[in-house]
Amino acid sequence: MSYVSGFRCTICETIYKKDAITTYTCPSCGEKGILDVLYDYKSIGEVLTRDSLKANSDTSIWRYLPLLPVEDTYLSDTLKVGGTPLYKSKGLAEVLGTRHLYIKDEGLNPTASLKDRASVIAVIKALEAGISTICCSSTGNAASSLAGNAARMGLKTFIFVPERAPIGKLTQLLIYDATVVSVAGDYKATFDLSKAAIDHFGWYNRNAAINPYLVEGKKTVALEIAEQLDFKLTDWVAVSVGDGCTIGGVYKGFYDLLQLGLIKKIPRILGVQASGCAPLYKAFRTNGPVEAAEENTLADSISVGVPRNPVKALEAVKKSGGNYVSVSDESILEAMSLLGKTEGIFGEPAGVASLAGIQVAIQEGVIKKDESVTFIMTGNGLKDIKNGQLAAKEPIHMNSNVDEMIRILSQK
Repeated sequence: MSYVSGFRCTICETIYKKDAITTYTCPSCGEKGILDVLYDYKSIGEVLTRDSLKANSDTSIWRYLPLLPVEDTYLSDTLKVGGTPLYKSKGLAEVLGTRHLYIKDEGLNPTASLKDRASVIAVIKALEAGISTICCSSTGNAASSLAGNAARMGLKTFIFVPERAPIGKLTQLLIYDATVVSVAGDYKATFDLSKAAIDHFGWYNRNAAINPYLVEGKKTVALEIAEQLDFKLTDWVAVSVGDGCTIGGVYKGFYDLLQLGLIKKIPRILGVQASGCAPLYKAFRTNGPVEAAEENTLADSISVGVPRNPVKALEAVKKSGGNYVSVSDESILEAMSLLGKTEGIFGEPAGVASLAGIQVAIQEGVIKKDESVTFIMTGNGLKDIKNGQLAAKEPIHMNSNVDEMIRILSQK
Protein backbone atom coordinates (compact mmCIF):
# COMPACT_ATOMS: atom_id res chain seq x y z
CA MET A 1 0.00 0.00 0.00
CA SER A 2 1.05 3.59 -0.59
CA TYR A 3 1.65 5.79 2.46
CA VAL A 4 1.35 9.07 0.52
CA SER A 5 -0.87 11.42 2.53
CA GLY A 6 -0.89 14.45 0.25
CA PHE A 7 1.12 17.21 -1.41
CA ARG A 8 2.54 20.58 -0.42
CA CYS A 9 3.24 23.41 -2.86
CA THR A 10 6.81 24.69 -2.55
CA ILE A 11 5.65 28.24 -3.40
CA CYS A 12 2.40 28.95 -1.54
CA GLU A 13 2.80 25.98 0.89
CA THR A 14 -0.84 24.95 0.41
CA ILE A 15 -1.38 21.33 1.42
CA TYR A 16 -3.55 19.16 -0.79
CA LYS A 17 -5.03 15.77 -0.06
CA LYS A 18 -3.58 13.08 -2.31
CA ASP A 19 -6.83 12.61 -4.24
CA ALA A 20 -7.26 16.38 -4.80
CA ILE A 21 -4.35 16.72 -7.25
CA THR A 22 -4.98 15.90 -10.90
CA THR A 23 -2.08 17.93 -12.35
CA TYR A 24 1.69 17.75 -11.83
CA THR A 25 1.97 21.18 -10.19
CA CYS A 26 0.04 23.39 -7.76
CA PRO A 27 -3.41 24.36 -9.13
CA SER A 28 -2.97 27.89 -7.76
CA CYS A 29 0.68 28.61 -8.61
CA GLY A 30 0.89 26.93 -11.99
CA GLU A 31 4.16 25.54 -13.33
CA LYS A 32 6.31 27.28 -10.71
CA GLY A 33 4.31 25.58 -7.97
CA ILE A 34 6.38 22.38 -7.76
CA LEU A 35 4.77 19.93 -5.36
CA ASP A 36 6.38 17.99 -2.53
CA VAL A 37 5.00 14.54 -1.72
CA LEU A 38 3.89 14.11 1.90
CA TYR A 39 3.83 10.82 3.83
CA ASP A 40 2.19 9.27 6.85
CA TYR A 41 5.44 8.84 8.80
CA LYS A 42 3.73 7.40 11.86
CA SER A 43 2.39 4.45 9.87
CA ILE A 44 5.63 4.06 7.93
CA GLY A 45 7.58 3.93 11.18
CA GLU A 46 5.67 0.81 12.14
CA VAL A 47 6.81 -1.14 9.07
CA LEU A 48 10.13 0.43 8.06
CA THR A 49 12.71 -0.01 10.81
CA ARG A 50 16.37 -0.93 11.11
CA ASP A 51 15.35 -4.49 11.89
CA SER A 52 13.00 -4.73 8.89
CA LEU A 53 15.74 -3.43 6.62
CA LYS A 54 18.25 -5.95 7.96
CA ALA A 55 15.77 -8.74 7.28
CA ASN A 56 15.02 -7.52 3.73
CA SER A 57 17.05 -9.35 1.06
CA ASP A 58 15.92 -7.01 -1.75
CA THR A 59 18.82 -4.66 -2.52
CA SER A 60 16.95 -2.54 -5.09
CA ILE A 61 15.15 0.71 -4.29
CA TRP A 62 11.99 -1.31 -3.63
CA ARG A 63 13.37 -2.17 -0.18
CA TYR A 64 12.19 1.36 0.69
CA LEU A 65 8.71 0.85 -0.75
CA PRO A 66 6.83 2.40 2.23
CA LEU A 67 8.66 5.67 1.44
CA LEU A 68 7.82 5.58 -2.26
CA PRO A 69 4.65 6.76 -4.07
CA VAL A 70 3.92 3.51 -5.93
CA GLU A 71 2.02 0.30 -5.36
CA ASP A 72 3.68 -3.12 -5.57
CA THR A 73 1.84 -4.36 -8.67
CA TYR A 74 4.65 -4.08 -11.24
CA LEU A 75 7.79 -4.02 -9.11
CA SER A 76 9.00 -7.56 -9.71
CA ASP A 77 9.38 -6.93 -13.46
CA THR A 78 11.49 -3.76 -13.46
CA LEU A 79 15.21 -3.44 -14.05
CA LYS A 80 17.17 -3.67 -10.80
CA VAL A 81 17.67 -0.05 -9.85
CA GLY A 82 19.69 0.93 -6.80
CA GLY A 83 21.88 -1.08 -4.49
CA THR A 84 24.96 0.70 -5.83
CA PRO A 85 28.20 0.48 -3.84
CA LEU A 86 29.45 3.02 -1.33
CA TYR A 87 33.24 2.89 -1.28
CA LYS A 88 35.44 4.22 1.50
CA SER A 89 38.19 6.09 -0.29
CA LYS A 90 41.72 4.79 -0.18
CA GLY A 91 44.03 7.14 -2.09
CA LEU A 92 41.63 9.99 -2.89
CA ALA A 93 40.97 11.06 0.70
CA GLU A 94 44.71 11.44 1.27
CA VAL A 95 45.07 13.59 -1.84
CA LEU A 96 42.20 15.84 -0.79
CA GLY A 97 43.33 16.01 2.81
CA THR A 98 39.96 14.96 4.26
CA ARG A 99 39.46 12.79 7.33
CA HIS A 100 37.05 10.32 5.74
CA LEU A 101 35.75 10.26 2.16
CA TYR A 102 33.09 7.96 0.74
CA ILE A 103 32.14 7.55 -2.92
CA LYS A 104 28.61 6.55 -3.95
CA ASP A 105 29.03 5.05 -7.43
CA GLU A 106 25.75 5.61 -9.26
CA GLY A 107 27.34 4.65 -12.55
CA LEU A 108 26.52 1.03 -11.69
CA ASN A 109 22.77 1.48 -12.12
CA PRO A 110 21.18 -0.34 -15.13
CA THR A 111 21.66 2.50 -17.64
CA ALA A 112 24.74 3.81 -15.79
CA SER A 113 23.41 6.84 -13.93
CA LEU A 114 21.49 7.96 -10.86
CA LYS A 115 18.59 8.97 -13.13
CA ASP A 116 17.40 5.35 -13.19
CA ARG A 117 16.02 5.95 -9.69
CA ALA A 118 13.59 8.54 -11.05
CA SER A 119 12.85 6.84 -14.35
CA VAL A 120 11.75 3.54 -12.83
CA ILE A 121 9.25 5.48 -10.71
CA ALA A 122 7.98 7.26 -13.85
CA VAL A 123 7.49 3.94 -15.63
CA ILE A 124 5.53 2.48 -12.71
CA LYS A 125 3.35 5.60 -12.39
CA ALA A 126 2.61 5.51 -16.13
CA LEU A 127 1.57 1.87 -15.87
CA GLU A 128 -0.61 2.64 -12.85
CA ALA A 129 -2.28 5.42 -14.85
CA GLY A 130 -2.80 3.18 -17.89
CA ILE A 131 -0.60 5.33 -20.13
CA SER A 132 1.55 3.50 -22.68
CA THR A 133 3.83 6.34 -23.84
CA ILE A 134 6.24 8.44 -21.78
CA CYS A 135 8.05 11.61 -22.80
CA CYS A 136 10.81 13.79 -21.38
CA SER A 137 13.40 16.39 -22.27
CA SER A 138 16.95 15.76 -21.17
CA THR A 139 20.58 16.59 -21.73
CA GLY A 140 21.19 12.84 -21.80
CA ASN A 141 21.05 10.74 -18.63
CA ALA A 142 17.37 11.19 -17.78
CA ALA A 143 16.56 10.36 -21.38
CA SER A 144 18.64 7.20 -21.61
CA SER A 145 17.44 5.98 -18.21
CA LEU A 146 13.82 6.54 -19.18
CA ALA A 147 14.25 4.77 -22.51
CA GLY A 148 15.91 1.75 -20.92
CA ASN A 149 13.48 1.36 -18.04
CA ALA A 150 10.49 1.90 -20.33
CA ALA A 151 11.77 -0.66 -22.84
CA ARG A 152 11.96 -3.23 -20.08
CA MET A 153 8.29 -2.66 -19.22
CA GLY A 154 7.02 -2.49 -22.82
CA LEU A 155 6.31 1.24 -22.96
CA LYS A 156 7.04 3.64 -25.83
CA THR A 157 9.22 6.71 -25.31
CA PHE A 158 9.57 10.05 -27.08
CA ILE A 159 12.76 11.83 -26.04
CA PHE A 160 13.73 15.45 -26.72
CA VAL A 161 17.46 16.22 -26.40
CA PRO A 162 19.60 19.26 -27.22
CA GLU A 163 21.70 18.60 -30.30
CA ARG A 164 24.83 18.79 -28.10
CA ALA A 165 23.88 15.55 -26.28
CA PRO A 166 26.95 13.23 -26.07
CA ILE A 167 27.04 10.41 -28.59
CA GLY A 168 27.20 7.75 -25.86
CA LYS A 169 23.90 8.82 -24.38
CA LEU A 170 22.32 9.32 -27.79
CA THR A 171 23.39 5.81 -28.78
CA GLN A 172 21.78 4.39 -25.65
CA LEU A 173 18.49 6.05 -26.60
CA LEU A 174 18.53 4.59 -30.08
CA ILE A 175 19.46 1.10 -28.85
CA TYR A 176 16.46 1.24 -26.48
CA ASP A 177 14.30 2.11 -29.53
CA ALA A 178 13.24 5.51 -28.27
CA THR A 179 11.89 8.04 -30.75
CA VAL A 180 14.55 10.72 -30.40
CA VAL A 181 14.03 14.38 -31.31
CA SER A 182 17.31 16.30 -31.49
CA VAL A 183 16.49 19.98 -30.90
CA ALA A 184 18.54 22.82 -32.39
CA GLY A 185 18.73 24.91 -29.24
CA ASP A 186 19.54 24.90 -25.53
CA TYR A 187 17.93 22.89 -22.75
CA LYS A 188 15.16 25.47 -22.25
CA ALA A 189 14.11 25.17 -25.90
CA THR A 190 14.23 21.39 -25.59
CA PHE A 191 12.10 21.41 -22.44
CA ASP A 192 9.52 23.75 -23.95
CA LEU A 193 9.17 21.57 -27.05
CA SER A 194 8.74 18.40 -24.97
CA LYS A 195 6.09 20.11 -22.86
CA ALA A 196 4.15 21.09 -25.96
CA ALA A 197 4.27 17.49 -27.19
CA ILE A 198 3.14 16.11 -23.81
CA ASP A 199 0.26 18.57 -23.63
CA HIS A 200 -0.83 17.79 -27.19
CA PHE A 201 -0.56 14.00 -27.19
CA GLY A 202 -1.39 13.28 -23.53
CA TRP A 203 1.81 11.32 -22.87
CA TYR A 204 3.09 10.63 -19.34
CA ASN A 205 5.46 13.41 -18.26
CA ARG A 206 8.83 12.17 -16.96
CA ASN A 207 10.31 15.66 -16.61
CA ALA A 208 11.56 15.47 -13.02
CA ALA A 209 11.22 19.15 -12.21
CA ILE A 210 7.51 19.06 -13.05
CA ASN A 211 6.55 15.56 -11.90
CA PRO A 212 6.69 15.47 -8.06
CA TYR A 213 6.98 11.69 -7.90
CA LEU A 214 10.40 11.55 -9.53
CA VAL A 215 12.25 13.32 -6.72
CA GLU A 216 10.95 10.49 -4.56
CA GLY A 217 12.89 8.02 -6.67
CA LYS A 218 16.04 10.11 -6.55
CA LYS A 219 15.88 10.34 -2.75
CA THR A 220 16.61 6.62 -2.49
CA VAL A 221 20.30 7.39 -3.05
CA ALA A 222 20.28 9.18 0.31
CA LEU A 223 18.41 6.31 1.95
CA GLU A 224 21.06 3.89 0.71
CA ILE A 225 23.96 6.06 1.81
CA ALA A 226 22.51 6.27 5.30
CA GLU A 227 21.91 2.55 5.56
CA GLN A 228 25.35 1.71 4.15
CA LEU A 229 26.92 3.94 6.82
CA ASP A 230 24.82 2.25 9.52
CA PHE A 231 22.90 5.54 9.82
CA LYS A 232 26.05 7.36 11.04
CA LEU A 233 26.30 9.92 8.27
CA THR A 234 29.30 11.94 7.17
CA ASP A 235 29.44 15.65 7.97
CA TRP A 236 28.90 16.56 4.31
CA VAL A 237 27.28 15.08 1.22
CA ALA A 238 28.30 16.60 -2.11
CA VAL A 239 26.21 16.43 -5.28
CA SER A 240 26.41 18.09 -8.69
CA VAL A 241 23.42 20.27 -9.61
CA GLY A 242 21.63 21.07 -12.85
CA ASP A 243 17.83 21.31 -12.75
CA GLY A 244 17.81 20.96 -8.96
CA CYS A 245 15.88 17.71 -8.76
CA THR A 246 18.69 15.42 -7.62
CA ILE A 247 19.86 17.66 -4.80
CA GLY A 248 16.22 18.13 -3.77
CA GLY A 249 15.87 14.36 -3.69
CA VAL A 250 19.01 13.92 -1.59
CA TYR A 251 17.64 16.31 1.03
CA LYS A 252 14.21 14.65 0.94
CA GLY A 253 15.72 11.23 1.62
CA PHE A 254 17.58 12.45 4.68
CA TYR A 255 14.48 14.38 5.81
CA ASP A 256 12.41 11.19 5.65
CA LEU A 257 14.94 9.32 7.76
CA LEU A 258 14.96 12.14 10.30
CA GLN A 259 11.16 12.01 10.59
CA LEU A 260 11.38 8.26 11.19
CA GLY A 261 14.03 8.69 13.87
CA LEU A 262 16.57 6.64 11.91
CA ILE A 263 19.13 9.46 11.84
CA LYS A 264 19.79 12.22 14.36
CA LYS A 265 20.47 15.05 11.92
CA ILE A 266 20.67 15.84 8.22
CA PRO A 267 24.24 16.17 6.90
CA ARG A 268 25.31 19.42 5.32
CA ILE A 269 24.72 19.33 1.59
CA LEU A 270 27.24 20.80 -0.84
CA GLY A 271 25.71 21.77 -4.17
CA VAL A 272 28.18 21.95 -7.05
CA GLN A 273 27.62 23.72 -10.37
CA ALA A 274 29.89 24.26 -13.36
CA SER A 275 31.08 27.86 -13.50
CA GLY A 276 29.91 28.08 -17.12
CA CYS A 277 26.33 27.37 -16.03
CA ALA A 278 25.78 28.27 -12.38
CA PRO A 279 22.44 30.04 -11.81
CA LEU A 280 21.74 28.31 -8.49
CA TYR A 281 25.25 28.92 -7.16
CA LYS A 282 24.94 32.63 -7.98
CA ALA A 283 21.47 32.90 -6.42
CA PHE A 284 22.63 31.19 -3.25
CA ARG A 285 25.81 33.20 -2.85
CA THR A 286 24.08 36.55 -3.51
CA ASN A 287 20.83 35.64 -1.76
CA GLY A 288 19.10 36.90 -4.88
CA PRO A 289 16.69 35.50 -7.46
CA VAL A 290 17.59 32.67 -9.81
CA GLU A 291 18.42 34.21 -13.16
CA ALA A 292 18.81 32.49 -16.51
CA ALA A 293 22.40 31.54 -17.29
CA GLU A 294 24.34 30.51 -20.36
CA GLU A 295 24.84 26.78 -20.88
CA ASN A 296 28.58 26.89 -21.35
CA THR A 297 30.10 23.75 -19.84
CA LEU A 298 31.26 20.35 -21.00
CA ALA A 299 29.35 18.79 -18.09
CA ASP A 300 26.21 18.35 -20.18
CA SER A 301 24.08 16.67 -17.50
CA ILE A 302 24.24 19.77 -15.30
CA SER A 303 24.18 22.31 -18.12
CA VAL A 304 20.77 23.78 -17.32
CA GLY A 305 20.50 27.52 -17.75
CA VAL A 306 16.95 27.79 -16.40
CA PRO A 307 16.55 25.35 -13.48
CA ARG A 308 13.00 24.04 -13.20
CA ASN A 309 13.25 23.08 -9.54
CA PRO A 310 15.03 26.05 -7.93
CA VAL A 311 13.09 26.10 -4.66
CA LYS A 312 13.97 22.53 -3.69
CA ALA A 313 17.53 23.00 -4.94
CA LEU A 314 18.14 26.06 -2.77
CA GLU A 315 16.16 24.88 0.24
CA ALA A 316 18.10 21.60 0.36
CA VAL A 317 21.31 23.49 0.96
CA LYS A 318 19.86 26.19 3.23
CA LYS A 319 17.96 23.81 5.49
CA SER A 320 20.92 21.47 5.83
CA GLY A 321 23.33 24.29 6.70
CA GLY A 322 25.31 23.55 3.55
CA ASN A 323 26.72 25.65 0.74
CA TYR A 324 27.11 26.01 -3.02
CA VAL A 325 30.38 26.17 -4.96
CA SER A 326 31.17 26.41 -8.66
CA VAL A 327 33.94 24.63 -10.55
CA SER A 328 35.68 25.19 -13.88
CA ASP A 329 35.61 22.71 -16.75
CA GLU A 330 39.36 22.31 -16.32
CA SER A 331 38.93 21.23 -12.69
CA ILE A 332 36.19 18.79 -13.74
CA LEU A 333 38.53 17.11 -16.22
CA GLU A 334 41.23 16.96 -13.56
CA ALA A 335 38.74 15.34 -11.17
CA MET A 336 37.89 12.70 -13.78
CA SER A 337 41.56 11.75 -13.99
CA LEU A 338 42.07 11.93 -10.23
CA LEU A 339 39.11 9.67 -9.46
CA GLY A 340 40.21 7.15 -12.04
CA LYS A 341 43.83 6.87 -10.97
CA THR A 342 43.19 6.87 -7.20
CA GLU A 343 40.00 4.81 -6.95
CA GLY A 344 39.52 3.00 -10.27
CA ILE A 345 36.19 4.70 -10.97
CA PHE A 346 35.42 6.29 -14.34
CA GLY A 347 32.96 9.15 -13.96
CA GLU A 348 31.43 11.41 -16.58
CA PRO A 349 32.00 15.19 -16.24
CA ALA A 350 28.76 15.91 -14.35
CA GLY A 351 29.38 12.83 -12.21
CA VAL A 352 32.72 14.08 -10.93
CA ALA A 353 31.81 17.77 -10.69
CA SER A 354 30.93 17.14 -7.05
CA LEU A 355 34.48 15.85 -6.46
CA ALA A 356 35.91 19.00 -8.01
CA GLY A 357 33.51 20.91 -5.77
CA ILE A 358 34.85 19.22 -2.65
CA GLN A 359 38.34 20.38 -3.61
CA VAL A 360 37.10 23.97 -4.00
CA ALA A 361 35.12 23.80 -0.75
CA ILE A 362 38.21 22.65 1.16
CA GLN A 363 40.29 25.43 -0.40
CA GLU A 364 37.65 28.02 0.53
CA GLY A 365 37.37 26.69 4.08
CA VAL A 366 33.74 25.66 3.55
CA ILE A 367 34.65 22.06 4.37
CA LYS A 368 37.18 21.66 7.19
CA LYS A 369 39.94 19.11 6.74
CA ASP A 370 38.83 17.19 9.82
CA GLU A 371 35.28 16.78 8.46
CA SER A 372 34.03 13.67 6.68
CA VAL A 373 32.46 13.77 3.21
CA THR A 374 30.38 11.57 0.92
CA PHE A 375 30.26 12.46 -2.73
CA ILE A 376 27.69 11.12 -5.16
CA MET A 377 29.25 10.12 -8.48
CA THR A 378 26.13 10.39 -10.61
CA GLY A 379 27.08 8.85 -13.98
CA ASN A 380 29.54 6.54 -15.71
CA GLY A 381 32.30 8.02 -17.86
CA LEU A 382 31.59 5.69 -20.78
CA LYS A 383 28.58 7.89 -21.51
CA ASP A 384 30.88 10.70 -22.62
CA ILE A 385 34.04 9.26 -24.15
CA LYS A 386 34.90 12.50 -25.97
CA ASN A 387 35.45 14.40 -22.73
CA GLY A 388 36.97 11.33 -21.12
CA GLN A 389 39.69 11.48 -23.75
CA LEU A 390 40.37 15.11 -22.84
CA ALA A 391 40.90 14.06 -19.23
CA ALA A 392 43.13 11.07 -20.02
CA LYS A 393 46.80 10.93 -20.97
CA GLU A 394 48.00 9.69 -24.36
CA PRO A 395 48.95 6.03 -24.91
CA ILE A 396 52.55 5.09 -25.63
CA HIS A 397 53.20 4.70 -29.34
CA MET A 398 55.96 2.38 -30.53
CA ASN A 399 56.95 -0.03 -33.29
CA SER A 400 56.74 -3.80 -32.79
CA ASN A 401 60.38 -3.97 -31.69
CA VAL A 402 61.33 -5.69 -28.45
CA ASP A 403 64.46 -3.62 -27.82
CA GLU A 404 62.55 -0.38 -28.35
CA MET A 405 59.80 -1.62 -26.02
CA ILE A 406 62.32 -2.38 -23.26
CA ARG A 407 64.06 0.97 -23.68
CA ILE A 408 60.86 3.00 -23.57
CA LEU A 409 59.20 1.12 -20.71
CA SER A 410 62.40 1.17 -18.65
CA GLN A 411 62.12 4.95 -18.66
CA LYS A 412 58.65 4.62 -17.10
